[in-house]
Amino acid sequence: MNALRSLLVCVLLLAACATPPREAAAPPPVLILVSIDGFRTDYIDRGLTPTLSSLAEGGVRADAMRPSFPSVTFPNHYTLVTGLRPDRHGIVNNTMVDPTRPDAVFKLSDRVEATNPFWWEGAAPLWVTAEAKGVRTATMFWPGSEVAIRGVRPRDWLPFNQAMPSQARVDQVLAWMERPAQERPRFVTLYFDIVDTQGHVFGPDSAEVNAALGEVDAAMASLVAGLKARGVAADLVVVSDHGMAAVGPERSIDLDALVAPDAITVPWMAGYLLGVTPVAGREAAVEAALLGRRGPMECWRKRELPERFAFGASPRIPPIVCLPDTGWTIVSAARPSRYASKGAHGYDPQHPDMGAVFVANGPSFRAGARVPPFDNVHVYPLLTHILGVAPEPNDGDLAVLKPALRP
Repeated sequence: MNALRSLLVCVLLLAACATPPREAAAPPPVLILVSIDGFRTDYIDRGLTPTLSSLAEGGVRADAMRPSFPSVTFPNHYTLVTGLRPDRHGIVNNTMVDPTRPDAVFKLSDRVEATNPFWWEGAAPLWVTAEAKGVRTATMFWPGSEVAIRGVRPRDWLPFNQAMPSQARVDQVLAWMERPAQERPRFVTLYFDIVDTQGHVFGPDSAEVNAALGEVDAAMASLVAGLKARGVAADLVVVSDHGMAAVGPERSIDLDALVAPDAITVPWMAGYLLGVTPVAGREAAVEAALLGRRGPMECWRKRELPERFAFGASPRIPPIVCLPDTGWTIVSAARPSRYASKGAHGYDPQHPDMGAVFVANGPSFRAGARVPPFDNVHVYPLLTHILGVAPEPNDGDLAVLKPALRP
């Protein structure tokens, strides 16, 4: 009996040795969210972006993605990573004043104030939620990513440096991809600003914008090739925050001709969007001068803005908001702008010139899919679904983009 037992043990041991070891499970795809600031929906059809066109043809492309109102950079970048409209997440413009801190002004040129968590903590961006769930994140620039929001930053991040070339930004992302799988970020953002910059200075139909499109596309080609060379599977989601419209001095609205300059303070004066606070005691006169349709511009009390803008409740919005027709700008000799511009945004998000791009490609996405126009709040639930992270409360709906996903 003992001999039989010994023989059985030997047989089992030999069988165990003969069984090949299980292969380690492949790490999940990295999710890379790429923003090309100011990339209008139709730019991809100019024949200047073969890499993006290839990603779209082999993956998913939207007919258009509508920005949230106002169609400017910081509000929409924060919407993309929170799923909340600007009225709810609190970044309501590129320049803001909050009534609880009336002496402080949030503006992009003031790095100290723009990175104060006070302005950002109305919402948790995706990297904050992901890090709390143990998902490692990294940002190669993104509005808000330099800020300790609710005490959390991405595991890897860089302070914004506009002078950093597009290729150098890709090189940094690829350097992160060279880490061992357990140390590699699972969610990454990558931001390019040159298309927006050239669009403002030279206009959306300029040779300079076309050159910028080529530069960013070459950087994207390097990213795709670099990921492949490193054997890194990745889901790429390429978006923009808004489009761009041609503007010029022949289409300008003289604010001083409508309302006395000393009757108002102007927290927002960016040409494309006006926010006005009447001086105390002059409210009725200012409203009589501005409210309603004024040629190529319309003004509303903040609470009476069109419902489709989903905008007007935040205390950071001035009492009166004026929006020019697309392509028109507001000027004031009493408040002259330092910038000459041939391109602008911030207009009605439903205007085609404000349309943003959406392209997605990777293991999680269908090949050759096309989705109808949608609002950019729906990107956030898509991202959280791919990451397997429970979303924070948001204004999006996964069902809108679920047809883009593989079954």
